[in-house]
Amino acid sequence: MPKLTEDEYKATMALHPLAVDPGEAPPFDFWPYFSAIPPADFGGHDFTAGAVPYAWRMPDSGYEHVLVGSATPNVFLVLVLNVAGQSVVGHHLLDLNRLYGLT
Repeated sequence: MPKLTEDEYKATMALHPLAVDPGEAPPFDFWPYFSAIPPADFGGHDFTAGAVPYAWRMPDSGYEHVLVGSATPNVFLVLVLNVAGQSVVGHHLLDLNRLYGLT
């Protein structure tokens, strides 16, 4: 279960990501990976609802970022998917409150 550093996570981003339509099926079933993530990687946030409010396709790199929402507003666990390889590259805790001083 690779927990990606901020630099590793950013390296999978594209300059112009495309929003994935909420009704679109994911490229493969990533939930087994999510279920195996150690609780310590959740940073004390509750992700048990399993809601995916956002997903972004990185057309230049072939990655897709799936944002699993937490009970804390503006905090997501990002799963980085390798679409062509049908595998999860890793995950990253994205806390927009901390990054941007949101409340």
